[in-house]
Amino acid sequence: MFNTKTKNVEETQALAASIAELVIAKDVLLLVGDLGAGKTAFTQGFGKALGVGEPITSPTFTLAKSYSGRLTLNHLDVYRIEDLEEVRDLALPELLEGEAVTLIEWGDQIVPSIPQNYLEIRFEYGQEDDDRIVKISHIGSSWHKRIEQLQGALSEWSIKQ
Repeated sequence: MFNTKTKNVEETQALAASIAELVIAKDVLLLVGDLGAGKTAFTQGFGKALGVGEPITSPTFTLAKSYSGRLTLNHLDVYRIEDLEEVRDLALPELLEGEAVTLIEWGDQIVPSIPQNYLEIRFEYGQEDDDRIVKISHIGSSWHKRIEQLQGALSEWSIKQ
């Protein structure tokens, strides 16, 4: 795991754009954090970097939305999921098998339902109102091969341990 820090929404979106440059089809990113911590802002920056032209909003009530770009972007918000059985209604296995990258807000709630091969992006509030500590860790082998490249791409936001 490594930690980064952003000072405002624009930096959070820029950090997301740097990650988007490294994604490949079938990548899954779990976005974890409190309400208002930056999950949707991250997704907006990520989508813009993929070439998504339409506005990205949190799919809290629709649960899932897909956008076209360099890769299809599947954006899920599972905040309202109360039972893992409800994940089946999202057709999650089909979404994960397509030529897309999938970002799941509140993804830590459904970890047992997804393949154990993902990047977790955890947002925490910093000292100032707009500061965010963004903790990044990878589970499985897919990101293991790209982790040094990812750390290099995010070095301007890196927190020295």
